[in-house]
Amino acid sequence: MTRKFFGTDGIRGTVGRPPITADFVLRLAHAVGRVLRRTEDRPVVLIGKDTRISGYMIEAALESGFNSAGVDVILLGPLPTPGVAYLTRGQRASLGVVISASHNPFEDNGIKFFSAQGTKLPDEWELAVEAALDEPPVWADAAQIGKTRRLNDAAGRYIEFCKSTFPNDLTLRGLKIVVDGAHGAAYQVGPRVFHELGADVVSIGCSPDGLNINKGFGATHPEELIAAVRANQANFGIALDGDADRLQLVDANGRLYNGDELLYLMVMERVARGQKPVGVVGTLMTNKAIELALRKQDIELVRANVGDRYVLEELESRQWVLGGEGSGHLLALDRHTTGDGIVSALQVLQACVRSGRTVGQLLEGVTLYPQTLVNVRIPEGSDWKNNAQLASETRRCEAELGDSGRVLIRASGTEPLLRVMVEARDAEQARDCADRIAATVRSA
Repeated sequence: MTRKFFGTDGIRGTVGRPPITADFVLRLAHAVGRVLRRTEDRPVVLIGKDTRISGYMIEAALESGFNSAGVDVILLGPLPTPGVAYLTRGQRASLGVVISASHNPFEDNGIKFFSAQGTKLPDEWELAVEAALDEPPVWADAAQIGKTRRLNDAAGRYIEFCKSTFPNDLTLRGLKIVVDGAHGAAYQVGPRVFHELGADVVSIGCSPDGLNINKGFGATHPEELIAAVRANQANFGIALDGDADRLQLVDANGRLYNGDELLYLMVMERVARGQKPVGVVGTLMTNKAIELALRKQDIELVRANVGDRYVLEELESRQWVLGGEGSGHLLALDRHTTGDGIVSALQVLQACVRSGRTVGQLLEGVTLYPQTLVNVRIPEGSDWKNNAQLASETRRCEAELGDSGRVLIRASGTEPLLRVMVEARDAEQARDCADRIAATVRSA
């Protein structure tokens, strides 16, 4: 059975169009509630959200759907996705629900779920929910209808958790940090965490109006952060995305560091403390320079499919703790059960404070390979994997690149596109090979 509604990170779409409509969301919550009641008599579900205006509608529909199935609900209000995961575990709840479309514009929204342990749920659970959606509802009677209450100190509890991941013997005093909340879920908690650890905090992107989430600010739009770091002569700039599970970081010079570089820095901080990891999980897109740098340290890099869900699955299967993506989804499973932009930032700051060195100094000698990515539209159902011309041109490019680069071709999971990525020490060579492969796809 294939999933009809669930994607790689819950259910997502444009508000007002299926499946992000009030009636479907109510049915979804009712179906989830019925699945939960197969193993629990009185399940409890936590619901958090980002700052999109549509969050009110979706929250109300979820609440009604759960209550109608005999499930109690605790409302958390605006809170980062990893905060919901943490509180689900801390409150011993049956399930955590996040209303967010992450880095997407405000017109989109979505729903994702966390287990009682604060982890992503398996495909089997999602299939069970989809099967329950096809069944007629079974309404709880008046005495069994679920109740709803609000957890008023949810933000404060999560702030304390984030602070607990930073060593007690270290402080951020003397550092000026610009925090960009993307007008999203971390607009309150983000600045407070760094301030309470001693930093002089300048906040930008922390004035949500329901319509401006991710608009011109945050991890996907770091230009304002770079400008603010320079204007305020700050030591660091930290950009989160709409639900604050993603991180981009800027140093005092306005240099932007991506997730690949920050993951390497987190690894090397463990090495410096005598906690050298056996291996690290990246993705198919992780820069080759990071792989080579880790190899010099005798640390294995394993590549998972693109998506933090797949990075997490690989980490859990190998019982490793560190992994991530260039987009800024970073995982430190000895700190949290899921990716957390604030916690990841604290890991990076910990490395700098403890060593007395800047991010640039800590990454000295590690220069990312230039990457060229070309998206080519292809017909639905195209059998590109067995295209002889494409295979021939790909082999030709790989031979030219040798050990100094690589070629990655993969289909988009959401659009009829073929993504052609070429990575090489020489930017022109990467661009030339990517253009040639893309031209072959178009002609074929």
